[in-house]
Amino acid sequence: MGKFLIVTADDFGLHERVNEAVDAAHRYGVLTSASLMVAAPAAADAVRRARNLPNLRVGLHLVLADGPAALPAAEIRSLVDAHGRFDDRMFVNGVRYFFSPRVRRQLEAEIRAQFAAFRATGLALDHADAHKHFHLHPTLLGLMLRVGAEFGLRAVRVPDEPSWFGTRAGGIGPAAGGRLLAPWLALMKRRLRRADVLCNDRIFGLARTGSMDEAALLEVLARLPEGVTEIYGHPAAGEGPVTATMRGYRHAEEFAALQSPRVRAATARIDTGGYSDLATRLRGASA
Repeated sequence: MGKFLIVTADDFGLHERVNEAVDAAHRYGVLTSASLMVAAPAAADAVRRARNLPNLRVGLHLVLADGPAALPAAEIRSLVDAHGRFDDRMFVNGVRYFFSPRVRRQLEAEIRAQFAAFRATGLALDHADAHKHFHLHPTLLGLMLRVGAEFGLRAVRVPDEPSWFGTRAGGIGPAAGGRLLAPWLALMKRRLRRADVLCNDRIFGLARTGSMDEAALLEVLARLPEGVTEIYGHPAAGEGPVTATMRGYRHAEEFAALQSPRVRAATARIDTGGYSDLATRLRGASA
């Protein structure tokens, strides 16, 4: 099928600075897609901007760790603190999600509430993924697929990053981590295929979270393989971190990279878009 590239900004709706970057990077740069946090502080501003960007493909960024829930805290006491916020103890919570039916019922209700909130925006659902890629957890993926089917979910991001990029970004650690995740990634792809849900072949952005600058983008684009590739980042306008948990993120550099003339030139002959565009292309190829 040749090469198809999706360039995504995560955390759409987290802050007005993020929304500003998504808007500008799509209008004047290479950004094709954004993943929306429906319960985040600036979600309404993100939706307003997205309605004025008809070619921006927007998906649901499910927040089930380190962020606000959509449901009131009283309805999901096993998941959030008194302020309605998920913590970031992903391993501990992953065990609880697997073994506790009561916790899973609350989790399913929260996932449904986030899908419903996305539907209420009136935006077309391009894809779904999860904050910090928590949907790699088999229980969360199963709930995402079951609930998502009710809302027309047709594509899910798979956090499968080539080992060469992880090695270049951070030595052997990221590459070794990728090898440990390989069985889970293979299982994830099998489940998506069985559910007739589209996914990417690979992703770039994991090993360099918060630092997908111009050099990183150009390196990926120079080695872009055949198939479906997603590049994701966390752009934001202005200097400094967007939240306290993102102190090391170079948001402004990522924002600049997405508008770089060199990056734009490198993508000029590559077919780009969102997952919905990919689906249209695949239907045309099979007709």
